[in-house]
Amino acid sequence: MISYLDLMVILSLCAILSFISYRLHLLTASGSVASFLMGVIIGSFGSVSWLIILIAFALSGFIVTKFKFELKRRKGVQEGAKGERNWKNVVANGLVPALVALGAWSLGLQESAAANLIYLTAVSVAASDTIASELGVLSNKTFLITSMKRVAVGTDGGVSAYGTAWALIGAIFASILGWMLLFPWGTVDARLLIPIAMGFLGCNIDSLIGATLERRGIVSKLGTNLLSMVFGALGSLLILSLL
Repeated sequence: MISYLDLMVILSLCAILSFISYRLHLLTASGSVASFLMGVIIGSFGSVSWLIILIAFALSGFIVTKFKFELKRRKGVQEGAKGERNWKNVVANGLVPALVALGAWSLGLQESAAANLIYLTAVSVAASDTIASELGVLSNKTFLITSMKRVAVGTDGGVSAYGTAWALIGAIFASILGWMLLFPWGTVDARLLIPIAMGFLGCNIDSLIGATLERRGIVSKLGTNLLSMVFGALGSLLILSLL
């Protein structure tokens, strides 16, 4: 059961960060509200450490979004008018981690290694996809993942060697950072490969869905993000069940 002190810390932290993000034009008003709600759910039903991991992911996302923003604007591939993200962006990256938090709480498994790894995998997918998307559009050599034919930068399902490299870096970054916060120091083992591998694979699944279902109008960008994160979370659960 979460303590009143922890709840106050979570509420205050989420409120302050959402307000600052709005004032800095990192989030729209709807994005700030969604960010607050997602943060409170994850911090309250998961753990404060889970919330910190989500905040670290959000900060890294803001940084890569602003990186060479004017070049992205000239290419017409920027996020929002000034790089701000709305509630759909927040839900796309926060809903699956929030559902993992609720699921772990309902089963009394918030502190378990399995729950930590499944949550970390979901965030790893989001980090890998966000970093790859924001930095991959800086490359002019983009190929459709299903056919490897050249396509315009920003095309749904488009990938590049540059973006793919950053996808792997994003998964590694999120997984190592999360591991340091969730597991005792000096206890790195082979399980760290689960969020790294599934985070990177989930990012590529996102591109695959984008090139097929999204391009045909069957799912939206929000749906694409959610499906890829569900894939990563369920994939990690399957691997853990087999170990």
